[in-house]
Amino acid sequence: MNDAAPEPDPAGQSGPDLHPEDTAAPEEDPSAPAPLDIARTPTGDAGVDAQLDRLADADHLATDGHLEVYEDVHRGLRDALTALDARPGPPAPPSSTPYQSRS
Repeated sequence: MNDAAPEPDPAGQSGPDLHPEDTAAPEEDPSAPAPLDIARTPTGDAGVDAQLDRLADADHLATDGHLEVYEDVHRGLRDALTALDARPGPPAPPSSTPYQSRS
């Protein structure tokens, strides 16, 4: 019978059952969401830029979660365009008065 303590392995763990592959970092799951890391150029419109930044939320979701983000962004961009139509534009030209007939 051998009463000697097991020698530590190179990783500092002791015991005959540990192998280097047991202590290695887990591999990334290829089916996990992966950010697209697409650069977004600011438009100068705070509302539009906020909606475009919201697209980054989809980077951390599974594919089935993208639809909600895309619909939300689409709705926000549509509202921003609608707001542009509601802004008062330049004043309308004065209406011309009908010619008065001279007799």
